[in-house]
Amino acid sequence: MTEIVNNPHDKLFRETWSKLENARSFLQHYLPGDVLGLMDLDSLTVCKDSFVEKELADYYSDMLYAINIAGSSGFVYVLFEHKSWYEKYVHLQLLEYMVKIWQLFLKQQKGKHPKDPLPIIIPLLICHGGQAWPLERVHFSALMGGPVQELARYIPDFKFELYDLTGLSDDEIKGAIMTRVVMLLFKYSTHPQLRKKLPEILGLMFDLFQQKTGLQYLEIIMRYLFSTLEGVSKEEIKEIVEKSISNQAGGCIMTIAEKLRSEGKIEGQIEGKIEGKIENIEELYRFGVLTKAQMEKFMEPLKQQLQDLKLSENS
Repeated sequence: MTEIVNNPHDKLFRETWSKLENARSFLQHYLPGDVLGLMDLDSLTVCKDSFVEKELADYYSDMLYAINIAGSSGFVYVLFEHKSWYEKYVHLQLLEYMVKIWQLFLKQQKGKHPKDPLPIIIPLLICHGGQAWPLERVHFSALMGGPVQELARYIPDFKFELYDLTGLSDDEIKGAIMTRVVMLLFKYSTHPQLRKKLPEILGLMFDLFQQKTGLQYLEIIMRYLFSTLEGVSKEEIKEIVEKSISNQAGGCIMTIAEKLRSEGKIEGQIEGKIEGKIENIEELYRFGVLTKAQMEKFMEPLKQQLQDLKLSENS
């Protein structure tokens, strides 16, 4: 197997949902009809901002889209929860991110008409944990105790659209080919049946591989599988791909694996050099050659480089 990629769920989610044809397909198949009828999907654009805190990046990924809703500016915010347990208070995170989106909108509107209304944000949650999400807990007010109805006027409330892959059958997972492949991989990512399901899942890519972007999509999926499948060799994956897609696709697997290995080595070498410089600076401080202030001054840009490198590996 190749080197492990940090946050492979995040990488696959972003590479798939940042492509507008996949995002449109997802919204067409999973948004309620009355909501979809208000949207101009042709106006959908990807916003680059992420609102998930760094300490939560191992558990959540997100995508923000701007869209025209009934002639007005609006947003669709998709939060992907890639944890293996049910998060009771995810509503609080959604509310926090929605407020951040509104704040960003107001910042971008600076100098424009001060009475412009806030845009509507439609929040969506995709999850694939082992525990099914209770449908009655998609309203923010469901978190509250006490006389909720009597004091409703004091309680902020909203509902998010829930897409719990755990509770969907394979046939209920619809959309464009790549969207279906990725959602099925997420569904079975921690399931013991993943290896058994792989030929069926990858078989969906047969027609996709014949297109110009087929090899690009195959590489995206292989990066994910090489990073998440344990105890499976490149040769086994190659055999599955040959049987599921084509001999041509199988022939690309070793090239992709070698490319990933080379990328991992280069990134590892760069990280090693930066970490070596940091160790040298710490040693100079221990021997009194540098003051604490000097050490921190020299360390700051190196630590930033290291952090940026690790973030680029996850993006």
